[in-house]
Amino acid sequence: FSRVNQSYHRFLTSSAKTYSSEVVFSNGRKIEISVGQLAKFADACAVVKNGETAIMCTAISKQKPSTTASFLPLTVDYRLKSSAAGRIPTNMMRREFGTTERETLSARLVDRSIRPLFPKEFRCDTQLVCNVLSIDSMNKPDVDAINAASAALHLSDIPWNGPIGAVRVGMDGQEGNVITNPTKRELKDSPLDLIVAATKQNLVVMLEGKGNVVYIQDLLKAIKHGTREAQLIITQIEKMRKELALSLKQKRNSQFESVKKLEITEEVKDAISTMSSIKIRNIFKDSSHDKISRDNALNSLRQEIAENIWASFPDHDLTQINETINEFIAKEFRSVILDENRRCDGRDFDELRNISCQVDLFRPLHGSSLFTRGQTQVLCTVTLDSKDSALKLDTLTALDSGIKEKNFFLHYEFPPYAIGEIGRVGIVNRRELGHGALAEKGLLPIIPSNYPFTIRLNSEVLESNGSSSMATVCGGSMALLDAGVPISSIAAGVAIGLVTKSKNDDTKHIEDYRILTDQLGIEDYMGDMDMKVAGTKKGFTSIQTDVKVPGLPLKIINECLLKSVEAKSKIIDIMSQCIDAPRDVKKDSWPVCEQLTIESHQRSRIMGPGGINFKKIFLETGVQITNIEDTSYELFAPSKSALDEAKEWIEQLRMTERIPELEFGAIYTAKIVELREIGVMVTLYPSMPPALLHNSQLDQRKVAHPSALGLSVGQEIPVKYFGRDPVSGLMRLSRKVLQSPASAIVKNLDRKPDSIAS
Repeated sequence: FSRVNQSYHRFLTSSAKTYSSEVVFSNGRKIEISVGQLAKFADACAVVKNGETAIMCTAISKQKPSTTASFLPLTVDYRLKSSAAGRIPTNMMRREFGTTERETLSARLVDRSIRPLFPKEFRCDTQLVCNVLSIDSMNKPDVDAINAASAALHLSDIPWNGPIGAVRVGMDGQEGNVITNPTKRELKDSPLDLIVAATKQNLVVMLEGKGNVVYIQDLLKAIKHGTREAQLIITQIEKMRKELALSLKQKRNSQFESVKKLEITEEVKDAISTMSSIKIRNIFKDSSHDKISRDNALNSLRQEIAENIWASFPDHDLTQINETINEFIAKEFRSVILDENRRCDGRDFDELRNISCQVDLFRPLHGSSLFTRGQTQVLCTVTLDSKDSALKLDTLTALDSGIKEKNFFLHYEFPPYAIGEIGRVGIVNRRELGHGALAEKGLLPIIPSNYPFTIRLNSEVLESNGSSSMATVCGGSMALLDAGVPISSIAAGVAIGLVTKSKNDDTKHIEDYRILTDQLGIEDYMGDMDMKVAGTKKGFTSIQTDVKVPGLPLKIINECLLKSVEAKSKIIDIMSQCIDAPRDVKKDSWPVCEQLTIESHQRSRIMGPGGINFKKIFLETGVQITNIEDTSYELFAPSKSALDEAKEWIEQLRMTERIPELEFGAIYTAKIVELREIGVMVTLYPSMPPALLHNSQLDQRKVAHPSALGLSVGQEIPVKYFGRDPVSGLMRLSRKVLQSPASAIVKNLDRKPDSIAS
């Protein structure tokens, strides 16, 4: 009730104060940021408009922190409704259900951009809801959601060290110029699609993008350009808060009081440090440990220290004691890396883990591979199917992405046994969707555009100790080669970690840092950055950077990218020793595709009523027959033997209507089988369906009825063959061209003359 009163008071005092600001980028493109008009019960609400695309973001945070959360309880929801595009959902209830994959990926994009800038001690439940109000066919709303979230958080009383700015960066495919906020049409021709989020100190907080084998120097130029353009957005958001200072609530200063009451004293911290410092350091310096043994050693030590401390200081909360021990573990882990230049597994900073590769694991599969890097193991399988199996996208996703269907898609699975845990299997979570989308973007540029099959690549993580998504890129590339897919080049991926040292989290002036090539899971968890880069030896295809500190300088980002290029090249060399080209020896399990021509006059007999013969062929052989053009059909078979069986079946159908090769302009003897008012039905050979010889083609004279010429059933007459009608497929026959011209009119005196069909 008090919460509603506070919100209502804010509504009454600030409803009249609205503000909008326009951001003009270097290329003349504009976005508009407005506040104060919508959703006034929220802590803050901002609307960003880009062209005719508009998105609203609300930010709300509880006043009291959670006493059980050991991390920031932040939730970001992204909603793209059909009404935003002027559509109605096509499901039975005609409303939106659940969250689509596109909404999940966009929500993750916003979350990763804003999370690093929250204070470490902040434990209040916080929710941001990004609601797309309208969407046009030119501008994507995901980047605008980041800017709307930045404006809402900065104008609210929620503690947050922003604002940030985010821009999408493209590239002119011909001249190589960088484009700020390119339209969907420009993105189709752009080899680069990169989103850059940065702070006002020119610090990068998030990177997400894909490229069509883009050179590293072009990627670095795009990141620098995006960081510079983001400053224009940051300047306007700061100006908005300054202009609205009198009507906005001040940032909370005492929101951590209840948390501080639960924090343990310095005496307890000193006791924990004395008991744990040397033991923790020795565990991290012992390179004989693997993931399981190291975790077991740390858990045993953590339990031992917690029990001893709690026995000595029973008035302290055990949860807080464990959290403090975890802080000491992270501190010692980073100290070993920074002060002693040692990684916990004994590797050098730019050294890769041991890599082993296998292909063709199971013969019935079209393609398979097993990629193992250290204790990260991924099984990838490739399935080839007909073009009809392409992934059809829903209307909104197609409008947002500009793609109606995908003939290559990747499914990423992370079962609980991959990390030795028990959990639910079968439900795809946000993490699996995000990692699968990243790996798919890393492999898509090497897939041939005119490939006749639909490709499904399934990646199942069997073991995970860091960078399973990049292992999916490596394993997926080998599985595609094993399936005989003519990819343009081998692609690989690697994760780059970072550990920094700075005073008071001032990442603008970092005192010391170490870049970790091919990082472990523990280095990701306790480090400051997780950069995933995929690509070929020539250039990059996808990138995702999660920063866990309030931004990183461009210098460090550039160094990390250069390290990824070196590591990626080494990984590709190792993979090439296993398989370096598409398999040329065909497998028995491979599907085959072949085109078949069925003339229009044969179509009804071969297809059968309602296509019943095609359905029988599919049920008996598994061969799909699809009409491509008027007389062209595509046969997709799961194997060569199935294709041969289907072709034999079709040939038998042809045999039932074996038609002699008739020569255009030749003269044949036709047998009359029926007399009609408009002509006679004749056959040229025994198995032929009767063809009409029209009255107009019976004689040089005008004929009202065939009986007037003395014709009868069973009589044989000479006719000339003029091929078949291109539309109906009916024979074109004529008897009169074989006669000399005459002017008389032949009539049946017992009948009135009928009109002659044209």
